[in-house]
Amino acid sequence: MHEHKSNSFKTLIEIFIISIRLGFTSFGGPIAHLGYFHEEYIRKRKWLDEKSYADLVALCQLLPGPASSQVGIGIGVMRGGLLGGIVSFLGFTLPSVLALIIFALMIQHTNVEQAGWIHGLKIVAVAVVAHAIAGMAQKLTPDTKRKTIALFALIVALLWQTAYTQAGIIIFAAAIGYLMFKESAGKNESAVRFPISKTFGTVCLSVFFGLLVLLPILREAADLRWLSMFDSFYRAGSLVFGGGHVVLPLLEQEFVPAGMVSKEAFLAGYGAAQAVPGPLFTFAAYLGAVMSGWQGGMLAAIAIFLPAFLLILGALPYWDVLRRNPNLKGALAGVNAAVVGILISAFYFPIWTSAILNPIDFAFVAVLFSMLAYWKLPPWVVVVTAVIGGFLLSLL
Repeated sequence: MHEHKSNSFKTLIEIFIISIRLGFTSFGGPIAHLGYFHEEYIRKRKWLDEKSYADLVALCQLLPGPASSQVGIGIGVMRGGLLGGIVSFLGFTLPSVLALIIFALMIQHTNVEQAGWIHGLKIVAVAVVAHAIAGMAQKLTPDTKRKTIALFALIVALLWQTAYTQAGIIIFAAAIGYLMFKESAGKNESAVRFPISKTFGTVCLSVFFGLLVLLPILREAADLRWLSMFDSFYRAGSLVFGGGHVVLPLLEQEFVPAGMVSKEAFLAGYGAAQAVPGPLFTFAAYLGAVMSGWQGGMLAAIAIFLPAFLLILGALPYWDVLRRNPNLKGALAGVNAAVVGILISAFYFPIWTSAILNPIDFAFVAVLFSMLAYWKLPPWVVVVTAVIGGFLLSLL
């Protein structure tokens, strides 16, 4: 028994060391993270076989939340049980959470509106989101039907900017997808075993939905600032399909119109989030810290990642059942197409409208976009270029 305990402790330490190394070095967004994970966990360490890894990635694409973080949690769970999942998650996210909280605390003492280098960060946000949209549109809207769903989502998201618009679009798109794309069920798929019982999975899913319903009610009843922050970040983390960039419009609608974060500070932080490794969801830590210091940053990070955690732990035991359901795949095709439209609307407002103010800005975006998309330079190089360029432009 003692042997097993020290052995499992060794496993946890191993998971933590590898995941924190990934947390410090994983630049480039969710698709890049999946590549790093594959290299480290599958090729080098052979913790999972190729098929299981592909299945896990597919499951995490299905669930709302930050796909790459969920894959990291899933690998940790399969290697070291529930604790393994937690340790794997902490290693991967802590470096960028801490970096962004520090950035938020530093930025409070500068005049965000006036600083030239901050304008550079806002401009790089345009290039990064444009690049993300180009990649996602190619993959998620391959045919005219899905392009039409994306167009519908884009128009609705631009013309009705309310807190409920996005949830509404996603539900509607799921219904359309369910009717339009009934994909054929997968054949001969290998079963994957997870060290989590269905009972535990059900508890996690119940907690997930319970909080989704209860938090807004509690928020109305008790007028507590931290509770309303927790609710906003939890909901954003629950409704996001397709990775970090999609969380941008949700968070923007929650905090900018209410005056809790200025538009300048919001976009500067988004640019900074591109410069740090790890998942884009840690942008929440920056926003939390801008609103309520480092405690706010930690609260925001926990709130936005909690749904991802509950969903992956809840879904893993049911994965084999879910995966064979053709209706679910159809609904998802609709949702993913709508996500592209929602992203394009956020790309126009607030990102484009507050960053691109004259021809020089546009020329600079074109250069940064080319660095990312065509010259394939690492994102941090592009961000540093943007910061220096923004500073130089402010001198003109």
